Amino acid sequence: MTVTQAPPPLPMRDKARDRTAEAAAREGVGGLSPMLTRLAAERATGVLVREGGALYLAGGLVLHAESPYAPGIGTLLTAGGVLPAEEWWRAAGIAGDLPGTARLLLAGGRLTPAALEICHLHALYDAAYFALAPSSSPGRFHYGPAPDADGPLPAVPVAAVEREVLRRRALLHRLWPDALLDGVPLLRSTPVAAPGVTTRQAAVLSLADGVRTAPDIALAQGRRVFPTLVEVRRLAAAGLLGTPPPPAAASPPSELPDVDPHIALLKRVRDALEAL
Repeated sequence: MTVTQAPPPLPMRDKARDRTAEAAAREGVGGLSPMLTRLAAERATGVLVREGGALYLAGGLVLHAESPYAPGIGTLLTAGGVLPAEEWWRAAGIAGDLPGTARLLLAGGRLTPAALEICHLHALYDAAYFALAPSSSPGRFHYGPAPDADGPLPAVPVAAVEREVLRRRALLHRLWPDALLDGVPLLRSTPVAAPGVTTRQAAVLSLADGVRTAPDIALAQGRRVFPTLVEVRRLAAAGLLGTPPPPAAASPPSELPDVDPHIALLKRVRDALEAL
């Protein structure tokens, strides 16, 4: 469905907020999660579960991150053509966990350490962006042994993860300062004077059907979420992408006038008499 409309109004920018976010991103001090900061200081090991995802810690370092809104490392490896999907799932079925799967593929020469590290960091930062997003409920930390803390996946300091999340927030805010587009259904719109789009933007627009969200579009394309979020914000700024209109409120049923049954009976008798 294509909707022809004027470009949506640009949300008001908060320049002070931009400067604060950019400074925090440079310094790596964001306070995104006080609990995560405390866990890093105490070198905790376990899983921090938040509304948008989970962070796996080993000795206070982030070993792995997961989010339902971000493709995992297996999706990135197979969709990008680095590894056939059947080989990934075969190794995952044998190993049973992510570090074991990675180790098995490395040992068999099916995956290079460089490709593994790049995809691992991409998946980690994409998931952390959503896991550390503002939420309406507090996080919960479950102490316990990390999954194969000495495995082939490099651990990342909490400060580096927070710095990258803040950098991404600042960039997206500059492009289009409305984080609502990160997780709501998107719908293509056609402004009066539509600007040209790139090949990647056209691919995003082709999937903006009023049902899919930005993470859904990234999953459908087998791509990383963050580049998709960047294109979504750019398309919104160009007036080419928005959200579906709210459903029309159902009109209340028309009320039938109150009719006295005695009057109705008298009218029927009258009509019958007149017909004689």
